[in-house]
Amino acid sequence: MNFATGAIVPLVLASVGALMLFSRREKSQLYFDAFVSGAKYGIETAVKLLPTLVALLCAVSMFNASGAAELLAKLLSPILGALGIPTELATLLLVRPVSGSASSALAAELFSRISPDSYAGRCASVILGSSDTAIYIVAVYFSAVGVKKARHTLPAALTVMLVCAVLACAIVRLLM
Repeated sequence: MNFATGAIVPLVLASVGALMLFSRREKSQLYFDAFVSGAKYGIETAVKLLPTLVALLCAVSMFNASGAAELLAKLLSPILGALGIPTELATLLLVRPVSGSASSALAAELFSRISPDSYAGRCASVILGSSDTAIYIVAVYFSAVGVKKARHTLPAALTVMLVCAVLACAIVRLLM
């Protein structure tokens, strides 16, 4: 099994390389030209997205470093408790829409304080597995395609995230 999983990536790369070399010999250059134009488009897109990504990462870092996430989490804890969401997840729910890596780090820290098999730990696992970084996605993808007005996209995405968190905790409670 370990040999097979270790051999997959080199086999795929060798197959793609052989395919591109084979297409160059036939004068069609179909595959090679498609690869080069796709790589060019990918680099252009990455360069266009770089300012948005830098601004987003800077904002997330300032939000976490300022202590605003913890303060907002304390303020929202009673509301989350009334919705059936463990109060330990307040910071995680605030950071998850913005940064996937920061929310993963918060989950790891949460699991070091409480058991992953506890109610809060299972809720955190289900929320992390069933949600995505809504603000990040809106910022990056909308800037990539040139959308200037997001209008109702962000409120709808955050509402769906809250509903999903409530449902995730309710389902975990039913299954425990």
